[in-house]
Amino acid sequence: MESINLDTCRAILDQREMLAERIVARHYMLRPELASRYRDRDRSKCVADVKRNLEALSQSIGAARSALFVDYTAWAKIVLCSRGIPVEDLADSLEACRHTLADVLPLDQAAVTEQYILDGLSCLPVLPSVTPSYLSSDWPLADLARAYLDALLQADRRRASQLVMDAVQQGVPVRDIYLHVFQRSQYEVGRLWQQNEISVGQEHLCTAATQLIMSQLYAFIFGTERKHLRVVAACVGGDLHEIGIRMIADFFEMDGWDTFYLGADVPSASILQAVTDRQAHVLAISATLLSHVALVAEVIAVIRADAACRDLIILVGGHPFNVAPDLWREMGADGCATDALRAIDLAEQLMRQEAST
Repeated sequence: MESINLDTCRAILDQREMLAERIVARHYMLRPELASRYRDRDRSKCVADVKRNLEALSQSIGAARSALFVDYTAWAKIVLCSRGIPVEDLADSLEACRHTLADVLPLDQAAVTEQYILDGLSCLPVLPSVTPSYLSSDWPLADLARAYLDALLQADRRRASQLVMDAVQQGVPVRDIYLHVFQRSQYEVGRLWQQNEISVGQEHLCTAATQLIMSQLYAFIFGTERKHLRVVAACVGGDLHEIGIRMIADFFEMDGWDTFYLGADVPSASILQAVTDRQAHVLAISATLLSHVALVAEVIAVIRADAACRDLIILVGGHPFNVAPDLWREMGADGCATDALRAIDLAEQLMRQEAST
């Protein structure tokens, strides 16, 4: 990554509080009617929104990938439009951000931020205002996935669990339950929150219920013949979205690996200790949000500096790596997996390559 990008990233993060206040003040000065239009929306919420914009902008610049900021802009557009906030307000806020950063940052850093913001603004008019459902009728196990999600949304964990257990007893592979029921329904839950159709509480309830039901399937997962291969799986510090990496760990377990799942928000030092204590062959790291990408690089740097981890294979995954498919290389990882099946295939492929050298 270029030093100017890293310097710009740090400059924005270091001044984020002050910048957010100035950006909101500029926006309200240019659009005086906002004060009356958003009288029920506390000004502090506007500042919080701008701070999220700055976080996304800084991390995109630090990763040297404008596609990440465009993707964030697309997400923000849907979130705001679904809550009755016109897309023009987002555009004006980004313009206020562009001008404020030009006033505050050195010329070379301001030039970088301007290009990233302009990339987001240029795409904004054509970005969608809604996200299509993830539960398409032509998807495998579509009826089961829909019934399962309906049970979750009605807070009926018992019925959701029974649907899954009945399907497994009838011969549906656990892997298919994970991929086509749990994963697709979680995507749909996220979409429903983004479009303001369910609350944060409902989203958390659905996730917690799925994690509970996953644990009920462990009798089917842990019976696989062992390969005597070990994988540590973890979310980086600050990342609380653990269900995706838990699915990855369970798929490795189903494939005969011995898995050590560390969960959410794991400090770099704890991940290093786990891979050394367990003599892991593979480390799988998840970064769900753009704000977690820098911590992935930090974890990898810590591990690569330890001689005991010289042969460790490091795989990364998560939404930012799907948006920027080559980003894993600059993080220092050995590969990137878009789903659990790909993670296993890639891990074993890399191990074969390592054994042959």
